[in-house]
Amino acid sequence: MAPDLVVEIVSPSDRLSDVSEKARVWLSYGSALVWVIHPETRTVEVYRADAPVETLGEGEVLDGAPALPGFACTVRDVFDI
Repeated sequence: MAPDLVVEIVSPSDRLSDVSEKARVWLSYGSALVWVIHPETRTVEVYRADAPVETLGEGEVLDGAPALPGFACTVRDVFDI
């Protein structure tokens, strides 16, 4: 059983290819949404099944569809918590 939403925070020692593969594995297991958070660049990669990966910057809106309907915040808010 996979969670609806997976949040992965990239650390400096992570290889980006490994993180990307991990996100795709979660989707293949049935997760609806994966957020990969990049603290160094203050960006979020959004993975959804059957959709291209989106990279969002600080001024863009991160939404929770389909896992968290109605949830939305700016990427900036994720880092300023």
